[in-house]
Amino acid sequence: MQLTVKADLREVWQAETRVKARAAMDIFVEKYRTKYEKAVTCLTKDRDALLVFYDFPADHWDHLRTGNPIESVFATVRHRTVRTKGALSQKTTKLMVFKLVQAAAKTWRRLKGANQLPLVMEGVTFTDGVAKNDTENRAA
Repeated sequence: MQLTVKADLREVWQAETRVKARAAMDIFVEKYRTKYEKAVTCLTKDRDALLVFYDFPADHWDHLRTGNPIESVFATVRHRTVRTKGALSQKTTKLMVFKLVQAAAKTWRRLKGANQLPLVMEGVTFTDGVAKNDTENRAA
């Protein structure tokens, strides 16, 4: 049963378009509403926030779908600071945390679609991962 729930959730966040994601979420709600009422309520309440990554370039979706890069950096910092608790001054603790984050940054993978960041910063509107200007230019 748990594998089925995971697969159905994967259908939502791996959908190619927002419309397909909404349809997959509707199916999920119908399937699991009675058994997992609180989880389904949470998902439907935050539906728009969960699907907001469709408003960004498709190359960025992998990065937006996960919070793991942030969590793994802070796990490293937390692990080291707990071990040295009480052994350092406030100044040396800040320096140690800075150095740990700097070391962790060396292993971060590069952002896919970094060339599209200026478009995002300029406020270009994306629909299902494609810039609206791109679709208008292709039609012309």
